[in-house]
Formats: sequence, structure tokens, C-alpha cells
Amino acid sequence: MTAVSPGLSADWTGTWVASRLGVRLLDGARPAGVGLADLVGLAVRRNPRRAHLLVSAVLGKHVPTDPRLVYGSGLLLGELVRARLHGDQPSPPGPFLADALRGVPGTAGALRDHLREPRPPVEAVVLGYAETATALGHSVADALGGAYYLHSTRRPVKGFATYGGFEEEHSHATSHLLLPADPERLDRDVPVVLVDDELSTGRTVLNTIEALHAVRPRSRYVVAALVDLRGPADKARMDALADRLGTHIDAVALAAGEVELPEEILEAGQALVTEITARATRRPDEALGSFEVSRVALEWPAGLPDGGRHGFLPEHRDRLEKDLARMSDAIASAMGDGASRVLVLGFEELMYAPLRLAEALADALPGVDVRYSTTTRSPVLAVDDPGYAIRTRLPFPSHDAADGPGERYAYNVSPASGQVGFDRIVFVVDDVGDTPALTNGLLRRLCALAPTLVAAVPARARGSV
Repeated sequence: MTAVSPGLSADWTGTWVASRLGVRLLDGARPAGVGLADLVGLAVRRNPRRAHLLVSAVLGKHVPTDPRLVYGSGLLLGELVRARLHGDQPSPPGPFLADALRGVPGTAGALRDHLREPRPPVEAVVLGYAETATALGHSVADALGGAYYLHSTRRPVKGFATYGGFEEEHSHATSHLLLPADPERLDRDVPVVLVDDELSTGRTVLNTIEALHAVRPRSRYVVAALVDLRGPADKARMDALADRLGTHIDAVALAAGEVELPEEILEAGQALVTEITARATRRPDEALGSFEVSRVALEWPAGLPDGGRHGFLPEHRDRLEKDLARMSDAIASAMGDGASRVLVLGFEELMYAPLRLAEALADALPGVDVRYSTTTRSPVLAVDDPGYAIRTRLPFPSHDAADGPGERYAYNVSPASGQVGFDRIVFVVDDVGDTPALTNGLLRRLCALAPTLVAAVPARARGSV
């Protein structure tokens, strides 16, 4: 057996899906020096409305990834936004992103550090899309320095009035809410930056812009995504909306291209799901077994929001930066000695706090392979093949009553064939999701794989700072 940590590999390209469904990734513009196929792999959805899933190499959602690469990629996207707003050329990433994607040692940290060099703050409102882009939007806001950040949510929260909502037409769960603690932060004519992991047709962001503009007209919008897959008709639709609203709409991405889909792919995708599911057998590592589950007291800074669900200000970022090293030290101490492969696992929309904790932990533990990913409600087919992006699937029942019932998933957490698993798992959850259902569900699955440490952060309550 080859000792390969869970995560990206040189043959993680989506060849399995391409050979069976005929899906092709076609490269376009490369503003960050890498192409579409460098940034995404392919998987098959368990969804009758959409057959394929683009699995990002830099998002840290479905694939455990070096957190410094995840954060650095978000900062790089924010740098593209900054340059577009100022009419400048973006600061070039050099070879760092391409080298980090190839796994060259030290380059993920170098990418992040290069992009954290001080730059003049940009006043803006940044909106991220739940659940996948909540940390990505945070990272773009961090890069701008002076931005107010808010992400959409599928969790209704008592005491917070809805500012607006939109429908994500292709999604498996379409209700989105904007729940700012201070709606006046949105009611300003400053650039609004809308951040998602991929821009497929652009319909979701156009719906959002139109809804926001009806409440408070603005002169400038920027759409930012890791990959831009729009065709000419989609781009024309965005230009037409800008003309109709009398505003300016730009789009930036790390890479552009096209996903070429054959006819009848929906039927072929569903048939493939049925075939693979019918012959699937229970993996031994999905049995319920038991390493220890323990808890660590992070002493999360009082009044600091756990993320952008109700708004996150520049001063909140400053407070978090001051305490990250202290909290990562607490995690490292609670894990004990001997760790070599550590997963920091976030929880659906709670992506930014675990990302930053994982990043600080990676800095604090040189020589330890620290990875980051999060659980998700997205149903995806798992296939244990090196040419497929989602190799293992850990299902468990929802443990967040506010978000509703249903099955949830952790992908690529169990080791695939030929891989060595994690020897420590740190699960970061907010207190709303820290329930008996968590203890009896996901935690029982995780502790079958490795000693598991739970780090709970307080969800922001109405009236907190």
C-alpha cells in the first residue's frame, strides 16, 4: 500500500466521469496562471436535475485540502476583485498557485503569505453564497481589508429579519436568506461583491443583483468565482441586466472555460448512480467503532461572530487574527503528541472559522500534514477510483435542528484504497449544531476512523457585538 494522504493527487482529473458520461473540461482564460482542469475534478450528483458536479481543488469542501492553499486561493480571488475595482493589474501570484496544486512543499504557505502583504483597504459589501462559498466569500472580504461581509444562510434564526432571499435553481436545497444584524451595512452605495465557487450560467447572481438593486440601487457590482463557465449568451444576459438597471456589473475568476455536456446526460447520470449504488457494498471503515471522542475549550473571543451569517466587520477580523494562534495551540495540546495526518472538519455553512483554525494549526505543526474540509448536505456518488474526485462517502443524519432533517455527508474523510487515513480528526461545530444527534451520528462515524476532538464555537445571538 502506498502511503498517500487523503487529498489531491496527480491523477485526480475527473477521467472516470469523462470516460463514462462524456463530460469534457475545456480551458479558457487563465488569469491566475492555472487552467480549469487544474482547479476542478469531476463527480456525479445524486440529483435528477443535474448530473455532474465540479469538485474544486482549492475550496476545501469535498476534498481535504491544505488550508493555506484554500485561504490563499480566496485571497487571490479577492486580489482580482481589488484590481477590477481600481482598474489596475492584479498582483501576479507567480508560480505559487500552480506549484501548490502540484503539491510542491511550502508553496501553499508561500501563496497565502504573498497575498497577506498589507494593501490599502477597499470599502465594499461582500456577499457569499451558502453553503459552499461561505469561507471563500470571507477570504475575498479579508483580501479587500475594509469590506463588510455577509453570507446567505439556509438556517432561519429567531430575532433576525430577512433582508432578502433568492433561489438557486439547480440546487438540492433552494431556500436562501440574508439575515444581517445591521441592515444599514447593506444600504450603502459602495461596490457589492458577490462570491460563489463557480459561475455556471450566472442566473443566481443576476437574480441576487436584481433583488438587491430593487431595495437599494448601487452603481457597481462585481461577481467573483473560482471558475467562470459562462457562454456568450450568459455574458450577454449579464450585460443586458446592467444596462436595464443602469449599473455596472463585472465578473472575475481564477480560471475560465467550458464544461461540454453530451445530450441526455441527466438520464445517463441517473442510470450510472443506480448501477453503482446497486453493486456497492458496505466498506469496513464505515462500521461504528471507537477511538476516543474528546472536547477542547477554545475560549472563543467574547462577542466575536462565528462567521458571516449575520455580518462580519473588519474589526472582527482583527480580533480573530489576535486569537488564532492561542486557539490553535489549545487544539494542538488537546490532540497530544504523535499526530502526522490531521483533518480539521467544518460543518456545512460554518466554513471560515474551521478554515482559519486549520491554517493556524498547520503553521503551528510543521511537518504534520494538516488538511481541511467540511460536511455538506449535497448528495454525491462516491466511487473508489483514482480518476474520480469523490472516492469515499460518510453519511450521517442532520444534527442541526434549525436547518431541518435529512441526510448529510462527509466526503473523502474515510481513506480510499491505497491511502492511509487521518490519525486525528478535529470537528469544529457551532453550539446550535452541537446536539445529541451529533454525538449519536457523525461523531460515532468519525471515531471509527481516528481519535476525534470536538471544538465548539458559539453561534452569534441577537444583540451580540
